[in-house]
Amino acid sequence: MDLPLHAECRSRYGPLVFICELRFVVLHHTPGESLTPVFRSSSSIMPELDVPGATLHYETQGAGPVLLCISGASGSHEIYKPIARYLKDKFTVVMYDRRGFSQSYLTGAQDYDQRVERDADDAAALIQHLSPDEPATVLANSSGAIVSLKLLQRHEDEIRFLVCHEPPAFSFLPDRDELERTQDGIYQLYRKGGTFPALAEFAKMIDTPEQELPLFMKAFDPRSGPNVFANVQYWFERELPYYPLTKYASRDFQPLRHKLLLANGADTRTHTFQYRANATLAQDLGQELVIVAGAHIGFATHAKQFAVDMVEALKERDGFYETLSG
Repeated sequence: MDLPLHAECRSRYGPLVFICELRFVVLHHTPGESLTPVFRSSSSIMPELDVPGATLHYETQGAGPVLLCISGASGSHEIYKPIARYLKDKFTVVMYDRRGFSQSYLTGAQDYDQRVERDADDAAALIQHLSPDEPATVLANSSGAIVSLKLLQRHEDEIRFLVCHEPPAFSFLPDRDELERTQDGIYQLYRKGGTFPALAEFAKMIDTPEQELPLFMKAFDPRSGPNVFANVQYWFERELPYYPLTKYASRDFQPLRHKLLLANGADTRTHTFQYRANATLAQDLGQELVIVAGAHIGFATHAKQFAVDMVEALKERDGFYETLSG
């Protein structure tokens, strides 16, 4: 049977995916302490939403206005669970697996020439489904942040505010051609030597801080859970070579700047492309770049302080957030 790559990878696990899924989660992390990976078994069933060509699985925590979290490379909702703990008293925190990842299965033909647009439309569909009467706040990281910028362009009315955290968007940068060559080299290394050497090179490319490196590598380790192998393959084949090349121009966001909060990690190296992309966009839009706790995945490693920093920044920009309880 000619299965899509993701379905083929997943089928090897059989019913174990549904019966006893092992998920990698991060407990509350205190800065300065080492990260301890914890594994748990889960038989919980998330709600789902059918969209064209896919079924999206999502999970909600808390009560209040919707905060939609869009994940990056792993595509899984699990990465946002640490920060959901600190935001669920103010928001209905919505976390979901992006299409093709984990439990968000592909159900039909995909238009991969419009892959970022489809991801953005999926996010909009979730907002419309869960918050039909008011716009949502969006928190998006890495390639999820690239998706969120497209979401803002295509579905402005669905968004109250977008917290765009470190999008690796080459098009904002003068050295985009060199970055594209470097990334293509990582992809070719993956094709030749597999995921582990390619991930090590990718970690160097984004200059992952030492305190985040164990979590970064564990999140892509197939031993972390039955979905991880398929997620990594799907990311390398369908996302890594394409999402950072999404064509954006700062001028396109000038009419949308009143809904855009550009955030970078306090521990992210300022020379890295994921830092510079947001910094460039902020400068072009005449905005202040907001600094939040941690580095590229600070919402997982420094969840409590990241939540505080984010909410305070939102309060400074929109009085709506002053009214939230908690």
